[in-house]
Amino acid sequence: MRTASILFLLAILVLMVSVIASGIGPYRIPPIAVLNAVLNWPFGNGHRDAIETVLYNIRLPRVLAAGLVGSSLAAAGAAYQSLFRNPLVSPDILGVSTGAGLGAVIGILLGLPVLAIEGFGFAGGLMTVMIVTALARALRGSGDVLVLVLAGIVIGALAGAAISLVKVLADPYDQLPAITFWLLGSLAGVKAGDVSATLPIVLLGLIPLILLRWRIGVLSLGDDEARALGVDAGKLRLIVIAAATLITAGAVAISGVIGWVGLMVPHMARLLVGPRFDRLLPAAILLGAAFIISIDTLARSAARIEIPLGVLTAVIGGPVFVWLLARNRRRQLP
Repeated sequence: MRTASILFLLAILVLMVSVIASGIGPYRIPPIAVLNAVLNWPFGNGHRDAIETVLYNIRLPRVLAAGLVGSSLAAAGAAYQSLFRNPLVSPDILGVSTGAGLGAVIGILLGLPVLAIEGFGFAGGLMTVMIVTALARALRGSGDVLVLVLAGIVIGALAGAAISLVKVLADPYDQLPAITFWLLGSLAGVKAGDVSATLPIVLLGLIPLILLRWRIGVLSLGDDEARALGVDAGKLRLIVIAAATLITAGAVAISGVIGWVGLMVPHMARLLVGPRFDRLLPAAILLGAAFIISIDTLARSAARIEIPLGVLTAVIGGPVFVWLLARNRRRQLP
């Protein structure tokens, strides 16, 4: 009952943050006007006023994209942390974020349109994890998880080196600024079509995590205990990796590389609902959506120029994560 109440309050928080964020900008819109425009949208007469034009064309797509990216990264982070039984794991542990970054910067180097750059980023993230998984299978020993993580570190480092090479080859007056800004994370150019294209990909990854949340929670007990309870640990691990990779690659493709979300938000969710994955996953999804919507609103309104999301998440996430570690440490002391 307590968990249900917390999840309900988090859902209300996401709704409130979304309404407030939709009204903030150079053209201010009161929250009641935002609600009226959204509720009247299906029954409109086809003629939009200034408020509806700003909301439907600019604000709402960006707010929806921010919520989608935040919930995706937080869900992937929670899944990876439960899978590897390590609270310090983040969605880029297998190199998916770096691989997506490499794909996107190659698209920028080739002068491709935005949609193609996003597609290159998505494909780069998937290909990186496929290479990591294949390498781990080829080198499989007694510690499968350890080999997988080490393979992810190696391939991620190679992808990072390739990104540096692309930066050297890029036009310093045109392509290099675009590459740098994309790698820092931003939702400045997102459109409704980007959200529509990414939403099915994210749902395709989220649905298996939601349906298998009880079994994924069993993985935190270890492979032997999972097998004793009738769970095929190896098969389930591949499903979780595939689903979390799909979610992360889809999010990174439209927002760029945004750090700390997948690492920090699951910790915050654990403080609210505990470590059980069946409770942790929905709490992380809602909390991640509210967090990135708030951060994105701050990024576009705190200064005259837009602040990259990756900078803000690092500035805010670092101290918050240290506080969480200190808090957990004090709890463990006798």
